[in-house]
Amino acid sequence: MKNNTSLIYNVFLVVGDFLALLAAFVGAYILRVTLDHRPLEVPIHSKTYLSVFLVLLPFWILIFALLGLYNAAIYENRFKELGRLFVGSFIGMLFVVFWNFLATKPILPARLVPIYGLLLAFLFLVIFRNLVRLVRSLLFSYEKGLTNVLIIGNTPLSHELLQSLVDSRYSGYRVLATVGSHRSAKDKYSEVKNYDNFAEAVKNLKMPINSIIQTELFSDETKNQEILGYAQTNHAGYRFTPGNSELFVGNIDVELFRSSVPVIAIHQTALLGWGRFAKRTFDLLLGGFLLIICSPFLLVIALINLISSGSVFFRQTRLTRFNQKFRVYKFRSQYKKYDGTTPEEAFERLGQPQLAKEYRANGDFIANDPRITPFGKFLRKTSLDELPQLINVLKGDLSLVGPRALIPEEIGQYEKRHAILSVKSGITGLAQVSGRKHITFDERRQLDMYYVQNWSFWMDLVILAKTARVVLSGSGAK
Repeated sequence: MKNNTSLIYNVFLVVGDFLALLAAFVGAYILRVTLDHRPLEVPIHSKTYLSVFLVLLPFWILIFALLGLYNAAIYENRFKELGRLFVGSFIGMLFVVFWNFLATKPILPARLVPIYGLLLAFLFLVIFRNLVRLVRSLLFSYEKGLTNVLIIGNTPLSHELLQSLVDSRYSGYRVLATVGSHRSAKDKYSEVKNYDNFAEAVKNLKMPINSIIQTELFSDETKNQEILGYAQTNHAGYRFTPGNSELFVGNIDVELFRSSVPVIAIHQTALLGWGRFAKRTFDLLLGGFLLIICSPFLLVIALINLISSGSVFFRQTRLTRFNQKFRVYKFRSQYKKYDGTTPEEAFERLGQPQLAKEYRANGDFIANDPRITPFGKFLRKTSLDELPQLINVLKGDLSLVGPRALIPEEIGQYEKRHAILSVKSGITGLAQVSGRKHITFDERRQLDMYYVQNWSFWMDLVILAKTARVVLSGSGAK
């Protein structure tokens, strides 16, 4: 691609990260050696200390690069960038400590220096990267550093792309023109010119094309070759988006089939191979630990439910990976007569079938639900009714994180249920931490789909952290 903006941005990040790390360790030296008058373990002159770190810091930058901190995909994902910066800072610090252990002469004058260095490094890196992002957005608003893009195709995805890219202040792209009959371009974005064919667009454009995005293939193969050939000849980036945008999501592998034919293998989920092993191991370790820690609560709640002349547990048949049925365990929070019923059946018994529609429309929630006992409301508010599902986790029915385990009648309403059921259901999930009672049934299932197709171990950790926050704050509880 002729546009060197992303390369310049990367170089600026590398240099800035280097200076931020250097400033952090200079600050650590000042805090412990200059300002702190306690005796040092090893007196090290500032010039010696600084020269050693000038040698070590390029290896630290290499660690950042291996963590993907200089990939374009992470620039706009602040939470992921924050997590990787902390991991990179910690690994880099371990590298420094390990080097200090192996070196013939110590490089750290005191034990507090690496601790100060780690804290200052993370702080300076976060501040620097936010300042860079702010400057970058400011330059975009002045049309500096924009990537010139041409959109080809007349599909719903074409219009969606145009809508997301047309405001260059946020996208970093300048849409030069579109090729195809774009009604939205004419009605909403009159400044974006529309052409009937690619040759006409290339002839009339006043600025060079840095990137081409094609959202549909033409039946005439020569037209497709013309577009790809132009991109290759003029060193412009080329992207093709399939008409069925759901086809290329999840885990994608390019491989040689029968050792000779290149094929693209598309899996329903990214949770494959080592990921399944790591996830199951994590479930067993953390699930078992939580079950032991929560055992006093389990006993107390079981006794209260038993004394209230009802069953201790609520048991219901649910679906998990590969359409397998299992019995989910929860503490009983409903009146006994509604045990084992679907919401539709229970509200029908109550003589208020209209509440079932309200319940579904509100994302499986309704205020002052008449099926729930007073103690059950407390259990649901605190999410303590979910604790027995840890037993399901140890049995292998559930995972700690995954799509919500639905009954067959509920999941049958969703046409993409087979994709959702390609992974184990979970106690918590993306939908639960994204506004549990404020999103509809369909929105919850879309979040489940996103989780299945984009799973990562890091995403599981983030969801667990957000779940803890939601439970402790009581926000979104049902």
